[in-house]
Amino acid sequence: MEEEIKANAERVVREFGPISGIDFGYNHESVEWLDGYIQRLRQSNALDEATREKLTSAFGSFLGECMVKCYAGAWEQYEGRWSVAFRTGDRAFPFAKVAKQMEGDPCQSIESFFRLIPILFPKVVGLPPQRKVWWKFW
Repeated sequence: MEEEIKANAERVVREFGPISGIDFGYNHESVEWLDGYIQRLRQSNALDEATREKLTSAFGSFLGECMVKCYAGAWEQYEGRWSVAFRTGDRAFPFAKVAKQMEGDPCQSIESFFRLIPILFPKVVGLPPQRKVWWKFW
């Protein structure tokens, strides 16, 4: 199954690279572009259930591969669902996040989810711990 996930992600890169107008790959800029694309799809109301499921699988694979490559994650099954696990024990569920955005939840965004990973899991990407300001003594 992991090979299928990676193949889906590569298919997204091949398909959207030429039409995106950016250096489409496993990076934040591409996640941001795909986020906008999902929003436009949703607003068009042109997706039937089967198409939405296929796109959720493809886009979730891509989002997860971005996490694997940008944040040193690894694909793992957890309680019967595919997730991206980090060395800290934290995990993210890219398919669930894409599905929520595809369903039309206005509070869901794969771009903000991707951008927040270093904030939610600072040890994942090796960010230094937050320092206390010198003038705060407590």
